[in-house]
Amino acid sequence: MGGFFGVVAKEDCVADLFFGTDYHSHLGTMRGGMAVLSDKGFQRAIHDISNSQFRTKFENDFRRFEGKAGIGIISDNEDQPLIISSHLGVYAISTVGVITNLQSLVKELYATHSVQFSEMSRGGVNPTELVATLINSQATLAEGVRYAQHKIEGSCSLVILTLDGVLYAARDRFGRTPVILAQKEGAVAAAMESCCFPNLGYTVSRELGPGEMVLCTPDGVETVLPAGDQMAICSFLWVYFGYPASAYEGRNVEMARYRCGGALARRNPVDADSVGGVPDSGVAHALGYAVEAGIRYARPFVKYTPTWPRSFMPPDQKARELIAQMKLIPIPGLIQGKRLIFCDDSIVRGTQLRDQVKRLYDDGAKEIHMRIACPPLLYQCRFLNFSRSKSEMDLATRRFIREIEGENADIAKYRDPDGSPYQDMVGRIRQRLGLYSLAYQRLDDLVEAIGLPREKLCTYCWTGEDVSKPNGCTHGCSRCPSQCAAGSAATAQ
Repeated sequence: MGGFFGVVAKEDCVADLFFGTDYHSHLGTMRGGMAVLSDKGFQRAIHDISNSQFRTKFENDFRRFEGKAGIGIISDNEDQPLIISSHLGVYAISTVGVITNLQSLVKELYATHSVQFSEMSRGGVNPTELVATLINSQATLAEGVRYAQHKIEGSCSLVILTLDGVLYAARDRFGRTPVILAQKEGAVAAAMESCCFPNLGYTVSRELGPGEMVLCTPDGVETVLPAGDQMAICSFLWVYFGYPASAYEGRNVEMARYRCGGALARRNPVDADSVGGVPDSGVAHALGYAVEAGIRYARPFVKYTPTWPRSFMPPDQKARELIAQMKLIPIPGLIQGKRLIFCDDSIVRGTQLRDQVKRLYDDGAKEIHMRIACPPLLYQCRFLNFSRSKSEMDLATRRFIREIEGENADIAKYRDPDGSPYQDMVGRIRQRLGLYSLAYQRLDDLVEAIGLPREKLCTYCWTGEDVSKPNGCTHGCSRCPSQCAAGSAATAQ
């Protein structure tokens, strides 16, 4: 996914930038970057963080950088921030999101403009450079950002720092990711995680609305592009992505997870000796379950946090499965002969969970009951790339649906938790994982736990419906409804 932090200040801002960016480390696993504006221009550093933490890789840069404005990024993919020179001036830019129609936009730019791309990521065009190219095709930065937001299928939030020390922040057109503003005396900052602000002395002032763009100086904030009316913020922020101390749209992550756990306990009670959470994001769900059910909370697995933070995960699937096993250490006294309930945020492929269940039985568990904090994942995310799955067929649900009725199944009928297709699918997953019982969160209970109206939440990965599009479009394309097939084809590329 990724996360950014930008700051403008009357005094040196490098410490705020360094620690503010670091507080987004749980959102990305591959690349980290900082760009600082000094009296001599931009200083920039980009490092591979796939095998080390942001703090470790950027310690030397932290000591040598100086300046009163900067942007930082934790990224799942491309090198950034980029330093761009165009008719709009020199600026640094970082983006977060996913551009599903990247290839079609590149072809369109080649055909209609004399453009070239130099920042190649994994053999392809760097998405952040593509965004900058779209911006540069217009007369002003504001017009360029608005143009880019309307051309992009997927999502794109961004920060831009100009050579004259002005910070721009813009939220995705449909607000799929949060952008939060905060201030302290002599400084203004914009970030994606509100948890980064308190320890740096900032007070949250407000969140940007969908599609809103602001201009920030040390003296204050000015709206450049007004917010739109349609909101489709990612529900998975509260299920998994978001840090527990953060809040989006005024709804705290930890409290939402407690409520999720409570709903699971009310809907799916079971007798057990203890309730535990799969670390880290399952812990709060388990605490909510334990309080509601009146069953003691325990930790049959503990996570070895000194070297295995959540973001410290390589992109290779086999390596991730090995690390998932290595970082969790069992406590036999809490496992042997026990009936255990576990809460987890989601089941994506199911391979890691299957291995964890086997380990628990090998260590003497009597029963294992699994409670999942969100509905079954039926569709691959088109907007934030939260899963590293290469296709929807990597999802555990899709594999079992294919077993049930082949390649051309009607996926929609598996959404209804009271329907027999849904029950058959969940039963097969339960059996394959070796669980005594398995229950998923109902969508209405999840929406209630988050506390926002359903129409303001993106629930695409569970329903296949994009609430930001007209007429119930399930393709996520901006050209619906009249050219839906074309939009779907572009997305598939």
